[in-house]
Amino acid sequence: GMNITRLYTGKDQKSYFEDIELAFGGDQKILTTDSRPATMARFRCVPPGTVLELHPAPRRQFLVTMSGSWEIEASNGVKRVFKSGDVMLADDTTGEGHRSRVLGNEPHIFMTVPLAD
Repeated sequence: GMNITRLYTGKDQKSYFEDIELAFGGDQKILTTDSRPATMARFRCVPPGTVLELHPAPRRQFLVTMSGSWEIEASNGVKRVFKSGDVMLADDTTGEGHRSRVLGNEPHIFMTVPLAD
């Protein structure tokens, strides 16, 4: 399977990380995960040095880092770094939210895929 990070809101309205696995299946040369209905795909670019203070995710969406890197800090102070090829499911759409910080001296370029469900 493919391991990704889920950022979610706990019962206490604080954000937390958990590791989840998207399973690959099928019997073809190209194995696939289950389909997730999505509404669109968008690429975004955040300049180096940018810090976004506590905010909830604007919608449930996959964030796929294309280049550069950033650090996401959950409400409880736990930090994770996402670099090229890393995938996060932003699911903390309520509550306190999380902080985002672009690391290094290049922009963080990522794709968002909002989920329909």
